[in-house]
Amino acid sequence: MTDVVLCKTAEVSPSHLAATRQMLDQAFDGDFADTDWEHGLGGTHAMIVEGEQVLAHASVVARTIIVGTRSVRVGYVESVGVAPTRQRLGLGSAVMRAIDEVITEQFELGMLGTGEFDFYERLGWERWHGSTWTVRDDGRREPTPDDDGLIMVFRTGHLSDLDPTLPITCEDRAGDCW
Repeated sequence: MTDVVLCKTAEVSPSHLAATRQMLDQAFDGDFADTDWEHGLGGTHAMIVEGEQVLAHASVVARTIIVGTRSVRVGYVESVGVAPTRQRLGLGSAVMRAIDEVITEQFELGMLGTGEFDFYERLGWERWHGSTWTVRDDGRREPTPDDDGLIMVFRTGHLSDLDPTLPITCEDRAGDCW
């Protein structure tokens, strides 16, 4: 197995950033928007690289999420993908295990939005059952029912007793808020 490289966005070479974006476009079969890419920048990247080719990638960025009424520092996972020719070889699990370590060391809770529950559940993630909300720029809080049931969390031990039925609220952002 190829080693996982951990680095901050500023430490990733321009060629590896371009290769990562290209791989994610392929992994998502063209359904990876510019805003999806932007959401994954500015944090820590876990990558498996072979020469100039990026075979697998995941990133974690800091976000503040309101859980019930409590403000929680969350490591939000973005841009998880594996090159189509290298899927089902454990590369995605390897980058996610590295990201889980970053979350455990730096955040109160890990969080992500997905429909790929089995993959993440095998890695210790659990589904969030509470409703999802966003806070708009004008301060209005609005429900995001299309995201209900699609959020997963990774407990770091800091908030092991957190009730997974509480509502969660994120800040609004371009593209998908969750």
